[in-house]
Amino acid sequence: LLGANPSTNVRCRLTKSTSYSKNSIFLTLLLLSACEIRLYFALDSELLSRELLPALFSSNNGPQLMSDKSEIIGLLQQAYNHELEVVTNFIANSTNLDGIRAEEIKKALAADVAEELAHAQQLANRIKQIGGLVPGSAALNFGSLPQPPEDTCDVVGVIKGVIDTEIAACNLYNMIIRATDGIDYVTQDLCITLLADEEEHLVLFKGYLKEYERDS
Repeated sequence: LLGANPSTNVRCRLTKSTSYSKNSIFLTLLLLSACEIRLYFALDSELLSRELLPALFSSNNGPQLMSDKSEIIGLLQQAYNHELEVVTNFIANSTNLDGIRAEEIKKALAADVAEELAHAQQLANRIKQIGGLVPGSAALNFGSLPQPPEDTCDVVGVIKGVIDTEIAACNLYNMIIRATDGIDYVTQDLCITLLADEEEHLVLFKGYLKEYERDS
């Protein structure tokens, strides 16, 4: 049968040859693509092992990291000192004030004492977590914040003192937030939360000041 019609035989051979050629080209492209992918990942792995991993675990960054950690611990200790002094002054003011007009301020300060003490405890925990020591009483330095007035009816003086205290706290927490940026996100997140609390207190006592100055 094959010899009976030569033209048909030729067409069959051409068709098979063309089919084989297409399949070969397709398989070749698949193999090339696979090789390219393997080469890409091989180069990527080589880059990772040669450049990125040594940079992550290099001991050359050690002194800088230690320096940054020491600075952060020092700032946290300052904030801890600040919060404990605030607790002391707020207890004094919430106890010492006299007069009917002072009652609302005394209640607000008494409520703030628990919150400021909680701030100090959070700071103490973070100091410990990053390898620092929580200061004892001998290492604390009180007296830098506005002190309770001798006049126990000086409500406006107390309010202004609280405002100055809260501004100082906000400035300190902003400093820690900048110092920890890109270095210690846990401490940064903690101080952002504490900053929000202090800003809330600041707004509250600024409102008290407007009211009391208007009525005086």
